[in-house]
Amino acid sequence: MKLILRLYTIANQAIAELWRHKLRTVLTMFGIGWGICALALISASGDGFKQGQRENWKQLGDRIVMVFGGRTELQAGGRRAGKDIRLYTSDVEAIREQCPLVTTVAGEIKRWGVPVESEFNSGTFLAVGVDPDYLSLRNMPAAIGRDVNWTDVEEKNRVCVLGDSVRKQLFKEEGDVIGRQIRINGYRYEIVGLMGNKNQNSSYDGWDNEKVLIPNSVLRSDCPPYRGVAVEGRDQTIIYRPKSVSEWEPAQLQVRRTLARIHQFDPKDEAALPMWDTMKTASMFDEIFKSLGYFLGSVALVTLILGGMGVMNTMMTSVTERTPEIGLKKALGATRRRILMEFLAEGVFLAGVSGTVGIILVWGLASLVNALPMPAFFSGLPINPDLVLRLVALLGGVGIFAALPPAWRAA
Repeated sequence: MKLILRLYTIANQAIAELWRHKLRTVLTMFGIGWGICALALISASGDGFKQGQRENWKQLGDRIVMVFGGRTELQAGGRRAGKDIRLYTSDVEAIREQCPLVTTVAGEIKRWGVPVESEFNSGTFLAVGVDPDYLSLRNMPAAIGRDVNWTDVEEKNRVCVLGDSVRKQLFKEEGDVIGRQIRINGYRYEIVGLMGNKNQNSSYDGWDNEKVLIPNSVLRSDCPPYRGVAVEGRDQTIIYRPKSVSEWEPAQLQVRRTLARIHQFDPKDEAALPMWDTMKTASMFDEIFKSLGYFLGSVALVTLILGGMGVMNTMMTSVTERTPEIGLKKALGATRRRILMEFLAEGVFLAGVSGTVGIILVWGLASLVNALPMPAFFSGLPINPDLVLRLVALLGGVGIFAALPPAWRAA
């Protein structure tokens, strides 16, 4: 009860000081509130862009590494540099068996400009040979119908899944197209699934909306991109997913050593096996957003510190004006520590009220923004509990920094 009464007294004194120096104190509190608001908005914006970018990367593939055939630049085993390295289905099996840090691996084969016809329209599209592992790696599930499954691959069923743009061109405004027949490179296929519309800003082989997915075993026979795909069992690309994000480098080393042993090249020869690591690229984007956030956050922090200095100046003036009151309290037995704590509590109270208003303002603004349709690559303004705790801790530090010198002087 005594603590409640004490806090009530301190709040009343702080409000009295606010009323005595209305304009100066309001401007000071605005500086603290705006500093907290700016820090929260900058942090939330950075998180929103990072989350949006990660969602975009997931459309390309979730934590995947793409391996391309290259040409050696280092000598190995008595062989001169300049050897072409080609990828095969057997390489996929070798990675699956000999690389324990790799969870999922699949080969990729495709052919551009494949003629596709329906009873309504026709066009040329990118045909991709897939299996369930490949679909898992590339995040290409069917939104309607079903995906290509292992039975389709093993039995060489002529089934297909259409990208959103392919469906629109072939069938325009037709309704249900699942189960209908189309011709791909002259062969009759049954439509078993439709992919949803994807909004992408990066790709290495074209937009998923403009692709036709068929079993990879059927692509090898019906529309191989070149003779080696069907006869030699060649793949154009190998895609794999490491067991964990923290082990992507050891996993990459395992893959390089395995394929180097098979194809007889130096594992250190990166030109022999060019790789595109989406995790490394995503990490680079995260670092860019983090650096930008640090820069903008430092500007907001300066605003917050200036607001704290305003509180300090206001309280210094208050100490001078309240010298008789302080003397009376000491005469009545108030200790140095008691006076110190009272003035310190007043300063922290003023800073706390200012910061709380700023946090409430940010929360309301973020709620309004998050209720709007989000543009591509931006997921809104996430205000998470960790951010609020960091702001409260920072606000407490600024409050103590601003109130301690006046309180010390008063004591």
